[in-house]
Amino acid sequence: MQLLGRLEIKSKEKIKWFLDEEHIGRIATIDQNGYPQIIPMNFVFLNDVIYMHSHTKGEKLENITRNDKVGFEVDRELEFLPSYFEDPKDASLADTLYISVVIKGKAKIVNSREEKTDALNGLMKKYQPEGKYEPISPDMRVLDEVAIIKVIPDILRGKYKIGQNLQTEARKELAEKILKRNSESAKKTLRIMGFTITEKGLEMTDDPIW
Repeated sequence: MQLLGRLEIKSKEKIKWFLDEEHIGRIATIDQNGYPQIIPMNFVFLNDVIYMHSHTKGEKLENITRNDKVGFEVDRELEFLPSYFEDPKDASLADTLYISVVIKGKAKIVNSREEKTDALNGLMKKYQPEGKYEPISPDMRVLDEVAIIKVIPDILRGKYKIGQNLQTEARKELAEKILKRNSESAKKTLRIMGFTITEKGLEMTDDPIW
């Protein structure tokens, strides 16, 4: 339990940053037979709720109309840590650095044209930050051609594992191994862990506490 406490994201700003960064979330609804249905979706976290756009008809909308309780999840694998980082033979020591956010809440299908407009403009701002489009307005026909799903969190929790459970020397040793392995995500992972690559090698320039 003590370890789980250290893995919990306590900063609302960090959770918001992560949700702003990620492009794919997964919504879980309950189908007519009582099974969970999980679908990947684009989304935006705006005014402390999740917004997604959808076709105007479909099973997930039917599920929400029948049962508004939903789950929503976003995750990122930062770095796979091979078992040989710890032991050349023991495969059980393989691990992963990650960030995840899980929401339990109520879903609604938005009817207000003003709120639909805000949600769609929020989605465009997130996914096309360079602009080069005309902002959506409440009188546009596109609002009649899409459904907007709103997830209002009852429970919002985040977890992260970036080496914060390790002593400083052990964390730096892990960072050196990640740098040496040189995966595609290594440099970005090291920055999130609080390390900077300098001429003298790796330096811990931040001790991020989420």
